Amino acid sequence: MPYAPQTRIPATYMRGGTSKGVFFRLQDLPARAQVPGPARDALLQRVIGSPDPYAKQIDGMGGASSSTSKTVIVSRSTREGHDVDYLFGQVAIDTAFVDWSGNCGNLSAAVGPFAIAAGLVDAGKVPHDGVCSVRIWQANIGKTIVAHLPITAGQVQETGDFELDGVTFPAAEVQLEFLDPADEGEDGGAMFPTGNVVDTLEVTGLGSFQATMINAGIPTIFLNAADLGYTGSELQGAINEDAAALAKFERIRAHGAVRMGLIQDVGEAAKRQHTPKVAFVAPAEGYTASSGKVVSADDIDLRVRAMSMGKLHHAMMGTAAVAIGTAAAIPGTLVSLAAGGGAREAVRFGHPSGTLRVGAEARQVNGQWTVTKAIMSRSARILMEGWVRVPGDSF
Repeated sequence: MPYAPQTRIPATYMRGGTSKGVFFRLQDLPARAQVPGPARDALLQRVIGSPDPYAKQIDGMGGASSSTSKTVIVSRSTREGHDVDYLFGQVAIDTAFVDWSGNCGNLSAAVGPFAIAAGLVDAGKVPHDGVCSVRIWQANIGKTIVAHLPITAGQVQETGDFELDGVTFPAAEVQLEFLDPADEGEDGGAMFPTGNVVDTLEVTGLGSFQATMINAGIPTIFLNAADLGYTGSELQGAINEDAAALAKFERIRAHGAVRMGLIQDVGEAAKRQHTPKVAFVAPAEGYTASSGKVVSADDIDLRVRAMSMGKLHHAMMGTAAVAIGTAAAIPGTLVSLAAGGGAREAVRFGHPSGTLRVGAEARQVNGQWTVTKAIMSRSARILMEGWVRVPGDSF
């Protein structure tokens, strides 16, 4: 029986923020994978090594976690005022699907550096030395991201002294502006889809919870840690090694997704694992991060822990950080209350790996809250470039 040879596809393996993923230029994908559909999904799954019943992704580029089971497709933009279009695919680890329902804020930091290195940004826009601002159209959610990249000798400077908790080594700072981050469009609705900054969320079999459900950066359900029986200082093992806790969070997520109008029935949540996110908040208090770093109560405004793809995230998703910054800027949300209440333009929160600061510009117009931008810093680095290979009959 003859077997198909492997197909070789140009690709770049990159770290962006606290995530890693495989990056492609759209034009380099096989023709049948250049358009959305089963062939593209199958190709990306095979690249990453999914679906894998062992949940290890040994036969692919994935790292067996939500932070490392990611793919990105970038192309020159035909949209006025933008340099590139960016599409993010979250590849499920042990089941056969790719979730296209949201963005990855961490990998957003790597899109600009990749685009410049891949020749997708006009060379005349890149200075010999200085800062290059790359305008990115985030195609999953229809939003604009502006990445401000340090340039040295005509190339993106990747090394530096910027430290990001959750990343072992320092690198160059990449400043990101998420413009008009609220309102996820036709899929997500308004910033507060229920019209309230706090709701009572009824969850079958678990009872009711106070919740802030917000569309900003990524649809997110915020809960109070104390209402869940947690302190807000939990590290991954406290949640991820507790099957009952994971099932509880997934049930809450499914009911919240229905309440937010993202799905019609809780049974649909299994096919929409990337969104919404679930996070729980608590007032500032000292704790020891996963690295052993001591986080003082004076270093933060509140503590936040967030679930991603069914597991507690080791740090904080970039898009969830946008949601945190936005919610913190709006008085009355659970995030704002945990941070001490009142309006603010920036918040520093504690997560399992350390701390992160994010800013948001919010204002009230005709009784409705709007956010014009959210700002945070990440870092990015090319880890490997060349080609990935997949069996030719796998997509």
